[in-house]
Amino acid sequence: MPRRFTMVAVLVGMGLLAGLVLTGRMRSASDSLARPAAPVTAPVSAEQSRPAVTGPASAPDFTDIAARTVPAVTNISSLQVVRTPASPFANDPFFRYFFGDDPDMFGSRERRGESAGSGVIVSPDGYVLTNNHVVGAHMREITVVLADRRERGAKLVGVDPLTDLAVLKIDGRNLPTIPWGDSSSLRVAEWVLAIGNPYQLSQTVTLGIVSALGRTNINVAGYEDFIQTDAAINPGNSGGALINRRGELVGINTAIYSQSGGYQGIGFAVPSNLARRVMDDLIRYGEVRRGSIGAVRTVSITNALAQELGLRSTSGALVWEMSRSSDAYASGLRPGDVVETFNGQPVEDASQLMRLVADAPIGRTATFGVRRGTQTFELRVPVSKAATRQRSI
Repeated sequence: MPRRFTMVAVLVGMGLLAGLVLTGRMRSASDSLARPAAPVTAPVSAEQSRPAVTGPASAPDFTDIAARTVPAVTNISSLQVVRTPASPFANDPFFRYFFGDDPDMFGSRERRGESAGSGVIVSPDGYVLTNNHVVGAHMREITVVLADRRERGAKLVGVDPLTDLAVLKIDGRNLPTIPWGDSSSLRVAEWVLAIGNPYQLSQTVTLGIVSALGRTNINVAGYEDFIQTDAAINPGNSGGALINRRGELVGINTAIYSQSGGYQGIGFAVPSNLARRVMDDLIRYGEVRRGSIGAVRTVSITNALAQELGLRSTSGALVWEMSRSSDAYASGLRPGDVVETFNGQPVEDASQLMRLVADAPIGRTATFGVRRGTQTFELRVPVSKAATRQRSI
């Protein structure tokens, strides 16, 4: 009897022990299925453990380009002397009514005006390109200050008010220059540098992008085809250089749009291709030779004008008025016609047509695509040399 009791106790104990072992294994298996497997990782370096930094791409390094191009940008100061009547009653209409406008009655006096801006040396022998409004046609004394602070008296070679460009000549040999770039290859959002002397702060470099191309109708010059940039341009930058990322001259900084007189993020530059052609003509002929089809005034077509005249679109240039003695009239062009193409190229507005005619080879014949009412046809018009200061086509 005691042996049987002992055997039963042993069997019960073994059963309990087996149960505990099985329960533990089941719980361990259950836990292993519920947890995700721990990833196997390799040792991480200090550099790899740093958080990633995200943000806009950095600007290209222009330090070498600036070092090469800054020496070719000059400071230009010019002096204009204007004689004015010395009479204390010069502006008194009552005095002038009785004594007339004789300027010698009280003699005259000189009034001096100064202008300052920038310029770009474009040839080793001293040709300097700048803006017409920096030097003007009536300036008596023009001084060019080089990057090394040497001063040189300058001779005015010629000015072109239509593009607001001027060419100067200084004495020198092996002067630093900036290579010409092709402004027609510029693209919107391309990086550019503006170099000049804003507020007489010499050799100032600013960085920006090309904001737009072919800007017109901003009332800066008669012939408008500007590069717009957000590189900082301020008073004194006029005549300075606009440089691409290859260190090439792609524009002459000319004007700013500003409500305060200072930088607003909108500047304009004359494209280098146009500036180079104007410079070559001024050096060779003393004036810019442009094409013309006679005294013809064209206007851009607004939505209101298109509705009033029953035109189907606002593209093209509307012939507003013209001289009967012009080559265009003799060739069949009439007021009310819409010029839609020029030598096969679509015409968007009157400003573009003026540029196309002005750039056309003198002595050649141009083909005008014209719409008159519901009819479209072509006219062949001879291109002659435009008279000096002529602004119509």
